[in-house]
Amino acid sequence: MSERPQFPWYWRPGLVVFVSNACIMTLELVAGRIIAPTVGVSLYTWTSVIGVVLAGMSLGNYLGGRLADRYASLRLLGCLYLLAGIASMAVLSINTLNVLNLVQWSMMAEILLLITALFFLPATILGAISPLVVKLALRNLGEAGRTVGRISAAGTAGSILGTFVTGFWLISWLGTHTVVLGVALILLLMGALFLFSERSVASAVSLGAIILLALAVTSSGLTASPCLYETNYFCIKVQDDERDGRPVRKLVLDRLVHSYSSLEDPTHLVYGYEQTYAELTAYQAEGRPDMRAFFIGGGGYTFPRYMEAVYPGSEIDVVEIDPGVTEVAYELLGLSRETRITSYNEDARMFLERPVTESYAIIFGDAFNDFSVPYHLTTREFNERVRAWLDDDGIYVVNIIDGALLRFLTAYVRTLAQTFDYVYVVPNTSQWRSVSRDTYVIVAGNIPVDINAFAPDSRFASSVLSSEVVAELLEESRPVTLSDRYAPVEQMLAPVFLGKTTDP
Repeated sequence: MSERPQFPWYWRPGLVVFVSNACIMTLELVAGRIIAPTVGVSLYTWTSVIGVVLAGMSLGNYLGGRLADRYASLRLLGCLYLLAGIASMAVLSINTLNVLNLVQWSMMAEILLLITALFFLPATILGAISPLVVKLALRNLGEAGRTVGRISAAGTAGSILGTFVTGFWLISWLGTHTVVLGVALILLLMGALFLFSERSVASAVSLGAIILLALAVTSSGLTASPCLYETNYFCIKVQDDERDGRPVRKLVLDRLVHSYSSLEDPTHLVYGYEQTYAELTAYQAEGRPDMRAFFIGGGGYTFPRYMEAVYPGSEIDVVEIDPGVTEVAYELLGLSRETRITSYNEDARMFLERPVTESYAIIFGDAFNDFSVPYHLTTREFNERVRAWLDDDGIYVVNIIDGALLRFLTAYVRTLAQTFDYVYVVPNTSQWRSVSRDTYVIVAGNIPVDINAFAPDSRFASSVLSSEVVAELLEESRPVTLSDRYAPVEQMLAPVFLGKTTDP
């Protein structure tokens, strides 16, 4: 029988696994945020993250068990921690990693490739630690159940702590790149402790080397986030740009350009859907000097600022879930601190679930960020809450994205028709039936919109689809009504995500 290794005073099997599992969950949560500026956030990114990390842990458990049976030692444990630290630090290379430029696959496959390249290796190495610790901690078979149960419980506790601390605090406090660096340093320190547990000089040298490595990584810029601000919701970037020969500020949330704002002229609207918004707002403003408007999603506050400038007697309320976005609008996008616009930083569904205290002539829905669609804002139940807050002749105006297959658009229109008597569809381009991606303005209300009240060459009057065309689209589509119990929005948008224009 081989001689049992001599353990240092800090050998605590439960604590060792607690740390490794906390690091795994921290990396898993950070993964979704760290890739957001590159590929956005969607059901597919989170599915890929969870699947890749679980696959790595599974392989690591298997390989760790094989290694433990043959080479179980503190030195091996130290080597695993060092390798995990190096692999975790490699995640910071995402800013220079051009893996997506090496292949021409579908977007879904490219996302899976990127996540695998970044996170599979550290998950595999960290997954190998638990079986090795069990092997080292197991003194006799009579205590096997107790030993394995205690270590498994400690690992689960580490996963829980890593999840809550990272999700609730670390990302918004430190930013994703600094969190990854912190995880890597913890793993490197653990590796040095166990690899040189009986060599004080080697331990001191390795500690110094780790400190120098941290300083080198920090000074190299690898820990610098590509985001201006990282919040619990978005990677926020603001860039100077030019549109229509005029300077504007561009707001980017994750990878989507969300809005363009002119600091000098709040009435300057770049996006076509915003110009449609302006026409509908003018229509509703007739006879309403004190018109009330409500925005689901603030973004760059471009259109609320437009309304404040054009309709000085209007009352404007905005529900923006991310307080960081609102603060950026104040600091960099021209929103005055003395604005008449009232902002609420909370979820729009929760806000509208309250007892009705006001009614609005127009409610704007602009909370759909690229392919990341909050499904609870698309359902029949939510539409009924919107209807409760509208004037009798008020309208609900929503901006959505869909592709040539129109699966989401037709389901959304059919769902709106369960609550509102009239639903209008306004494509952003005339090629909406053939392009892989287009923007649509959907208008719903219980009183018909007088199309003749608009100029014939206006965006709304010239682009709105006839009721016959809309009926044909609904007839051709699968009869889906979105509800709180069934709202497969991400699956409906999958063809847009993949760039498909025809069914296979």
